[in-house]
Amino acid sequence: MLESLTTTEGMLSLLTLIVMEIILGIDNIVFISIIADRLPREKRQRARGIGLSLALLVRIGLLFSISWLVHLTNPIATVGSFALSARDIILLAGGIFLLYKTTKEIHNKIEGDEEHHESKGRATFRDVILQIIIIDVVFSVDSILTAVGLVDHVAIMIIAVTVSMIFMVIFSRWVSEFINKHPTIKMLALSFLLMIGFLLIADGLHYHIDKKYLYFAMAFSFLVEFLNMRERKKKKVKKDVV
Repeated sequence: MLESLTTTEGMLSLLTLIVMEIILGIDNIVFISIIADRLPREKRQRARGIGLSLALLVRIGLLFSISWLVHLTNPIATVGSFALSARDIILLAGGIFLLYKTTKEIHNKIEGDEEHHESKGRATFRDVILQIIIIDVVFSVDSILTAVGLVDHVAIMIIAVTVSMIFMVIFSRWVSEFINKHPTIKMLALSFLLMIGFLLIADGLHYHIDKKYLYFAMAFSFLVEFLNMRERKKKKVKKDVV
């Protein structure tokens, strides 16, 4: 299995897959960063680490079940000309779950319920880890099916998934702290997750929309906000000097 890594083609496939897994994992990092914030500060990194480690085991398990996984696209029910597969059900359920969690988070932020929520008690450690695993499984099904179309060797897929997960563990803390430090960035991140939820539902209903358009739009939005942040910082410095 590992002989494929010694060839130029194998190395290119590995690098391509790692880049793809990291890009597809951006929405995962954002969700984890926001959901882990419901825990006390000292438990957040531990929750992210445990949640992503368990998610990695789930992904590797799915990779060893590729023969079963590819059959998820087979229709299990038909309504007129619409054929519903197990993959469609997973994407629909994941999209609805993501919409619910994101909408609830936006509502708490807009209505100022975050302080009220903290006074009643934060989310439990187990709940946060469970939600991280649930949403990762949803994202995993689609990304692994995409990987199957790009690479034939399971060893290459496992290495790519492991590297991307290590990347998530390292950067999830930085992303979390940055998002929570800047309220406008957090709202943009929540909007990004809201759109991902809609994309999952649309994909489950066989309306495929290329994620690159969403990524480009969000990257542009973040760039504009970064410029606004720099402008506000300069104004504050000038005001302090005066």
